[in-house]
Amino acid sequence: EGFAPEVAWVTRSGNSELENPIAIRPTSETIMYPSFAKWVRSHRDLPIRLNQWTNVVRWEFKNPTPFIRTREFLWQEGHTAFANKEEADKEVIQILDLYARVYEEILAVPVIKGRKSEKEKFAGGDFTTTSEAFIPANGRAVQGATSHSLGQNFSKMFGITFSNENDEEEYAWQNSWGLSTRVIGVMVMVHGDNKGLVLPPRAAPWQVVCIPITSTKTPPEESKQIYDFMDEMYKKFKANGIRCKFDDRSNRSAGWKFNYWEQKGVPLRIEMGPKDLNNKKAVLVRRDTGAKEEVSTDELEKRVPELLAQIQTDMLEKARRDRDERISIVFTWKEFVEALGKGNMVLAPWCLTTESEEWVKEETKRIFMEKAPEEEQKSEEEKAKGLTGAAKTLCIPFNQPPLPEGTPCFTDNGKPAKEWCLWGRSY
Repeated sequence: EGFAPEVAWVTRSGNSELENPIAIRPTSETIMYPSFAKWVRSHRDLPIRLNQWTNVVRWEFKNPTPFIRTREFLWQEGHTAFANKEEADKEVIQILDLYARVYEEILAVPVIKGRKSEKEKFAGGDFTTTSEAFIPANGRAVQGATSHSLGQNFSKMFGITFSNENDEEEYAWQNSWGLSTRVIGVMVMVHGDNKGLVLPPRAAPWQVVCIPITSTKTPPEESKQIYDFMDEMYKKFKANGIRCKFDDRSNRSAGWKFNYWEQKGVPLRIEMGPKDLNNKKAVLVRRDTGAKEEVSTDELEKRVPELLAQIQTDMLEKARRDRDERISIVFTWKEFVEALGKGNMVLAPWCLTTESEEWVKEETKRIFMEKAPEEEQKSEEEKAKGLTGAAKTLCIPFNQPPLPEGTPCFTDNGKPAKEWCLWGRSY
């Protein structure tokens, strides 16, 4: 029922109407769990931990955004079953931590881990945990990855039972979790600039590009020495596990190559021209900052991996600073609306009721429409981002600031706040 608005149905085959329409799965629980029911008989059959990469379809919107929100997408989808709640709940957090590490340690994108509200949790689940990312360029949050506790809801629905150690029949405890190719879009939007991609070294297909700087005026012997040196360094980097490219194309100028590899986001460029050769130096150019550094040829092999590690760290720290500057802490509805209007995420004390959550969504949408009626005049193509003025709960962060006793809910509904909640406009 929770996925009903998103399910795409096949009703025709060629020119023939199908007797029974076929649903294209938006997620795989209903496909996999009948098999779980057959596989599980005893507590010795548990835990089951399955992972798959698969395409799913969700017909939930009119206008897709590449990588961020598409009707069909590839994702990694995990499904597990346990004999007790404690083991199942422990895995929910373990998986969420792994997802956060993918974002932060590989993609250099900071995320905020937390719990989804009752309204936003996975349909049919007990609770949903999430890692939320933020795009400072447009003030939008992105749900990075989720890890769900399904409790015994699906095991009761599909008859996934087992005999425990006392030979008593119990329902299994289940989880599901997923990470999609959305991570690519998030990485591109967080780090990219007007020149093109800016890739963190751990995610970059090519970490280093070697570009010789020569011209028709360069003596052939010097050109050969420069190319030979670059080729030698390329082979050494490659042998040391660095993903390196030697751009030795003779039909393109050095300037053209600079632009080409900048667009592709290669983290580090190594340049060498005749003067550098004579001085026994090379120039290292960072893609993320554009900073240049002269390095002696003897130190190059040591310096490059050090700089790549520094770039990875610096990109994450910069992204975290940019994000943190856009988080406003508020206590009142007036402060909330002002912060939201600046394109910020908002951390506010909340009473956790679904009624107030729905009120915030409708009220912020109304305010947006009153203040920016021109948005409603945009074409469907301009609305393709699927963004509105409505705010929603992003997560209830695990890392909770102190909440003074007696703090009221920021919605001014007269109810006491129970936890801090992160709100914002989201894809």
